[in-house]
Amino acid sequence: MTIQMPGGILGRMEQLTTKQVLDSGLDDWRKLAQALHARFRTGSFVAGLKFVTAVTDAAEEANHHPDVTLTYPFVDVKLISHDVAAVTQRDVNLALRISEIARAQEISAEPGAVAEIELALDTADLAAVGPFWAALLTGSIDSQAGDDVADPGGRVPLLWFQHTDAHKVPRQRFHVDLWVPHDVAEMRIAAAVAAGGTVVDDEQAPSFVVLVDPEGNKACVCTCLER
Repeated sequence: MTIQMPGGILGRMEQLTTKQVLDSGLDDWRKLAQALHARFRTGSFVAGLKFVTAVTDAAEEANHHPDVTLTYPFVDVKLISHDVAAVTQRDVNLALRISEIARAQEISAEPGAVAEIELALDTADLAAVGPFWAALLTGSIDSQAGDDVADPGGRVPLLWFQHTDAHKVPRQRFHVDLWVPHDVAEMRIAAAVAAGGTVVDDEQAPSFVVLVDPEGNKACVCTCLER
């Protein structure tokens, strides 16, 4: 897709930095792994459908289409520019427009409620295990792209392969990556610690913090900051 860029140069929309996203006034939205996410509490299925209809009209006008999940009593919206696999200005513009629609319909946002799960698998032989997990999770080895297995239908979480040295001693190879809003991470970590968990690595905070449960199973709490 080509658009008119500043200075009259025609080209593809550029990926925004995390700072640019955070400075865009997206109070209702939070950036997680790659995309912008928002949850709007509609209160009823009928109100949710009315909201989604208005969002659809705005998306058609912008020629840019979000992923929308309508349930009772909220609507989840995800925005990403698939041509660059990242957030661009077109996502910010549509996010601001969707927030305007929500305000006009007296629908409140719950930015702290958004979250995203990814699975990570340590492997020393990506060529051997990658096709297996792609076929198992999605039904097609074509769903593997580099280090990721992404389900085009959105049925299962993204699986990414973390490269490691070969080892014979059994150890945990899977771990969960939990993406949360940057302003929620500390509270979520504290809650996990209060429930029996332990922080084992916070050197990369606020990008990610590694915790273990009482049996030593690892999980990472991830944010968009400092990436």
